[in-house]
Parts: sequence; structure tokens; C-alpha cells
Amino acid sequence: MDKVVASPQQAVADISDGATIAIAGFSVGHRFASSLLLALRDQGTKDLTLVCNSLGGPNEIRGQILAENRQVKKLIAAFSVRPGIPTASEEQISAGTIEVEVVPQGTLVERCRAGGCDIPAFYTPTSVGTLLTEGKELREFGGKKYVLETGIKVDYALLRGYRADRAGNVQFRGGSLNFNPSFAKAARVAIVEVDEIVETGELAPELINLPGIFVARVVKATVPMDTEALRRTPRRAPDTAKTYNGKPALT
Repeated sequence: MDKVVASPQQAVADISDGATIAIAGFSVGHRFASSLLLALRDQGTKDLTLVCNSLGGPNEIRGQILAENRQVKKLIAAFSVRPGIPTASEEQISAGTIEVEVVPQGTLVERCRAGGCDIPAFYTPTSVGTLLTEGKELREFGGKKYVLETGIKVDYALLRGYRADRAGNVQFRGGSLNFNPSFAKAARVAIVEVDEIVETGELAPELINLPGIFVARVVKATVPMDTEALRRTPRRAPDTAKTYNGKPALT
């Protein structure tokens, strides 16, 4: 089966209003599905629920561009805002137009992995003793408390890989493995943009990080990573950093 589509626009054309979308990627140094995100922004699909590590800073080609275009209804993420760097998403969160569910980073990955395995829920010690457990079931095992977290399933996952073949087998490089495999497995439709597409059979088995059975569509990236932009990343001013329990946040 040939899973290659002609363009990012074609790859996201069936994403409809109200969809839940997992966006893989981590930090400013690792690549995101920039071509797919721009196509989705230009398509104007509304009322989206985004599952991601964070939305990123102003004008970054990440989930933030969807928030800037007022396409986001809910955010499920490890980081909802970035202290000291005002963003469109933070303004909308403060105004109550974007609902937020904060999830510890490792728990977020595990919830998606569980969803992909059809595991409805699991217990974890992470976040016990914090406000994140409010309204959730707590149990004790071996004298230690654990919180019940539910698996996450999404409609679509937007991923970025290095190479893929026409059958959808994907190779990632370095830290780009991050959220991609778990997010792909949690999705009904996983869409991967890659730098290079090869014929089926050209990828050595040991190089395949995500088997094609988890991938619905492959598209050639049209937006390369802007490495110069990484050097221009705005820094948080110490005097604008938020404080928590009387201590300054990261700056």
C-alpha cells in the first residue's frame, strides 16, 4: 500500500472542526511537523483539542500558530505557558477561551501509549501530593500512593521524521524519537512529514523506529527547520518571570 500523499494540504484536508490532534516534537532544537501545521492553519479548522508537550513561543511553527489563529478550544499539555514571553495562547487561557489540562510530561507520553494499546487507565506516583490529582482516584500500593490516569486516544497525530518509505515505515534521528511513537499509536490517523521518501524495502529493518502499520499518510516536508531562528529565540526577562510560592520561575 502506497501511503504517500502529494502535499501537506492534501494530508490534512479531512481534519474537521472539533478534532483532537496530537502534535509531536520537543523543545526548540527538535523538529516539528511544520509543513502540516501551516497547512492546518491555512485550512482554518476550528475548535481543536491539541495534545502536545507545549505550544511554543510567539510565531513558532508549532501549536502556537493555531492558537494565534484562534483555532484551539482545549489544550492537554505538560506546559501551558512560557513565563516572561507573552503568547496568544496565554492570553486566551487567561480569558477562559482555551481550556487547559496540565499533565506531567512522562505521564502524557504514557497516557498516549496506553491509549494506543487500548489500556483504559493506569496508576502512577507522579503528581501525587499536587493539585493535578484533584478529582482523580488515589490508591495505595505497598504503602505508597498512586493516582489513576486514563489513556488518551486522538483523531490525528502530526509527526516529523527523517525518512520514510512508501509503506509508511519511518526513521527518526536522535532526540526526534521523543513523542512521535506514542502519539502515532494513540491516533486513528497518524500523518508523518519527512525529509526524504524512499521506495519500500530501502530502509534497513534496524533503522525503522515506527512501523508502517501505525502510519496512515506520509508527505514530503516543504518547510525546512530554520536553524537560524533557533539562535534568535527570545529570552525571558528576569523581571517579568512569574513567582511560585515566593520563588521565581525559570528564566
